[in-house]
Amino acid sequence: MAENVTRKIIKAHLGAGQLVPGEEIALYIDQTLTQDTTGTMVYLEFEALGFPRVKTKRSVAYIDHNTLQTGYRNADDHRFIQSAAAKYGVYFSRAGNGICHQVHLERFTVPGQTLLGSDSHTPTAGGMGMLAIGAGGMDVAVAMGGGAYYLNMPEIVKVHLKGELPPWVSAKDIILTLLDRLSVKGGVGKIFEYSGEGLEQLTVPERATIANMGAELGATTSIFPSDEVTLQFLKAQGREADWQELIADEGANYDEVIEIDLSGLEPLVACPHSPDKVVKVRDLASTKVNQVCIGSCTNSSYVDLLKVAKILCGKTIPPHVSLVISPGSRQVLSMLATQGALADLINAGARILECACGPCIGMGQAPATGAVSLRTFNRNFYGRSGTSSAHVYLCSPEVAAVSALYGEITDPRLLEPVTVSFPEKFPVNDNLIVPPLADGTKVELIKGPNIKAFPVNQELPASLEGTVLLVMEDNITTDHIMPSPADLLPLRSNIPALAEHCLTPVDEEFPARAQAKGGGFLVAGENYGQGSSREHAALVPLYLGIKGVLALSFARIHKANLLNSGILPLTFVEKEDYLCLNKDDQLVLDNLPQQILAGETIMVQNKTGGYSFSVKLSVSVRQKEILLAGGLLPYTRKKAEAQGVS
Repeated sequence: MAENVTRKIIKAHLGAGQLVPGEEIALYIDQTLTQDTTGTMVYLEFEALGFPRVKTKRSVAYIDHNTLQTGYRNADDHRFIQSAAAKYGVYFSRAGNGICHQVHLERFTVPGQTLLGSDSHTPTAGGMGMLAIGAGGMDVAVAMGGGAYYLNMPEIVKVHLKGELPPWVSAKDIILTLLDRLSVKGGVGKIFEYSGEGLEQLTVPERATIANMGAELGATTSIFPSDEVTLQFLKAQGREADWQELIADEGANYDEVIEIDLSGLEPLVACPHSPDKVVKVRDLASTKVNQVCIGSCTNSSYVDLLKVAKILCGKTIPPHVSLVISPGSRQVLSMLATQGALADLINAGARILECACGPCIGMGQAPATGAVSLRTFNRNFYGRSGTSSAHVYLCSPEVAAVSALYGEITDPRLLEPVTVSFPEKFPVNDNLIVPPLADGTKVELIKGPNIKAFPVNQELPASLEGTVLLVMEDNITTDHIMPSPADLLPLRSNIPALAEHCLTPVDEEFPARAQAKGGGFLVAGENYGQGSSREHAALVPLYLGIKGVLALSFARIHKANLLNSGILPLTFVEKEDYLCLNKDDQLVLDNLPQQILAGETIMVQNKTGGYSFSVKLSVSVRQKEILLAGGLLPYTRKKAEAQGVS
């Protein structure tokens, strides 16, 4: 049978289930990835699970998010993660080495393998033929211990790229085109597999840009074939031994086919406050720009920044523009310095930031009040930049550089095109990657005073009763649920401290009300929990006593995180029931274990309104057992005890 790339990899790693869309499958994981805002919790969970050492082919811990050390907290987290890496057999990428996705692409990504990462942009590695999926920290901890990763088999969408990109149009415009067509919900339950003659002109970093922002579609992941372009990249990294050809068979089937004619594309921009609010750059001509940020895991490769340097060479940005650049890795920064492009950037007036996530996650460079910030990042959610009144737009590095020069959003096609050649060889220097010890049994975990125990749920009781604490709209993001500006990121290891800020972008009084009521229920519209993989958006509500979330639909990773925490993810059968609920309504779910075991439907009593309505609990038999146990941690411990595993 002719197979596509995705099914080939899944079949080679399948532990259970059938490759039928919607059916739960188990995947064995070759590699894992963590970063420092999620990593502390992952290694605390790994410790709690009792695993002595990772069982993956390779696990890597990156320090790339919390690199502003304005106090002891971030440094303590880094020290703890490094001690955990040494103890458990994990590679450790030190602060300054680069953004996890860029470095992983350069040094660790292997075509045909599976990667599970505690970061929603883990699919970046799909640009090199790896099945790379973002997940919550507990799922990653289990995978590091050799456990399978469970998910519903996605539909596989073929994205056929034909034609050639016109001058000044880039990979960023391809993924913005898809976001414009499909929306931030258009990829839920799907994997996007790219094909067509248009692939030949896309380098691995450009493919990675598209795979990276596939996360904004809500997709499970995105993947490109491993072909001659992939081999060229791996040879340049001195890793050709990791290459294998992996392409779709002729006549392979897909659940859906999307065609994009590259020759018909033009430069695009995503407007505030969502990556799918896409317009043509020319439609925003003359919009004054106050800040331009170039970098992030989406667009910080050597080729991206070399193009920017060529555009800026010999010129100066206007006085009202602040231009900052975040190289994706130390390798990229070193190459720019050696080639002379770094001097061109600096001389044009750019400020060079550390090789880290930086302003993309709100870690510094918050715009001025009401400012327009043009960014090459992947997300422009409300308030994510650190300034709630800012207007954040997303675009390609080419559009960003030209707009920085003109001081306003500018169609770059008014200039002569710039071209850069892909390097035949990248300089390799891995001295900021600490390999794991052969034996870490004597290593002590170093926990600073800010590192607190994470909450663990109890077995599901016979009934749940609680107040509706909040009724929310569509597309509530994890940035709404658990904000992460620069002043809160150092608290990622401290759930009690984080709890004081939970859902405050929606309602500043929420934490106090949740504590006063002893917890309760949350109500939301479509796509609740979109965005980051941060499991803190489930752990903090758990700490505040949230028993369940009733929504019209959930984002994939957040739903899994709620399940892992033992919080009920319930979907409305009728939209009218969502519209009828009000804050402070008292809800009761009786005979809960029996209802869960009986089927999908759960009856909810609204004692305040004096009526009942039904919701769905769309989970597998295994996930029902997880909920009954109180979450993935107690479930895994219970299974280990039953099997006699200590």
